[in-house]
Amino acid sequence: MRQAVLSHLYGKQPVADLAARVAQGGFTGVQLALAKAISDVDTSTGKLSPGLGHMIAEQFDRQGVRISVLGCYIDPVHPDPAVRRQEINRFKEHLRYARDFGCSMVATETGSLTTYQQAYPDSYQEVGWNTLRDTVTELAEEAEKWGVHMAIEPVAVHTLHTAELMERLIEEVPSPTVGMLFDPCNMMKTEFVADQQAFLRGVFEKLAERIILIHAKDIRFTEDGIKQECLAGTGILDYSYFFELLQQYKPHIDISLEGVAKEQLPEASLYMRRVWQETLDKRQALVTG
Repeated sequence: MRQAVLSHLYGKQPVADLAARVAQGGFTGVQLALAKAISDVDTSTGKLSPGLGHMIAEQFDRQGVRISVLGCYIDPVHPDPAVRRQEINRFKEHLRYARDFGCSMVATETGSLTTYQQAYPDSYQEVGWNTLRDTVTELAEEAEKWGVHMAIEPVAVHTLHTAELMERLIEEVPSPTVGMLFDPCNMMKTEFVADQQAFLRGVFEKLAERIILIHAKDIRFTEDGIKQECLAGTGILDYSYFFELLQQYKPHIDISLEGVAKEQLPEASLYMRRVWQETLDKRQALVTG
């Protein structure tokens, strides 16, 4: 199991200390959000360079940790064009230098579904979609220049919020650089819970070829339908089936643990590793008969 962790779960700190803490936690990979995680290096827009990327990557490499992906969570549908341009430029800079950090992916979400609701009450979803498509088209052109991927994460309340819309985005932005970051908990809606396996299976059947990164946590829904994050194994996610699908479709994909406090990381990590091994053992037993 290629288990990574979101770097900023450990708090913002000097890069050498952060790398050591990730390694001490037993993780061999990290999703690195520069602005959220590093306190002793200026990583603001315009400050990235090959040398800076190499320096940070070397600190993690000394601890046996690989930077799996750069997190650059922008709002690609921001209603202010000037702000959106700043966000796009920052993401482009991450794409440009991703390989200097030793990785080939930059991750983002897609902004709120209701961003344009007040201004366009009858067509806000399509206005948001068109803005997203235009932004992703521009970013895909940049990613192609540098041979890297965008890991785009659908979320239940965001502009991109279903497997079908992910398929639509891939069709409308026909670039091999557009990949999917699959977080089943972020995509989960109350109507999926009753037949969760069908939801999970449907995502893999439609999109497995484009899934390039996994986020792993757990959730529960309150009686009034509010989604809450919780410790892995204490919520509703069917980890056994989820890992069965991952082992079938993407057995060596990076899985970034998130959604818990740093004090809970050891317990969450151990739970996921145990379920992964149990699922793997069952699959191997079926093969050997």
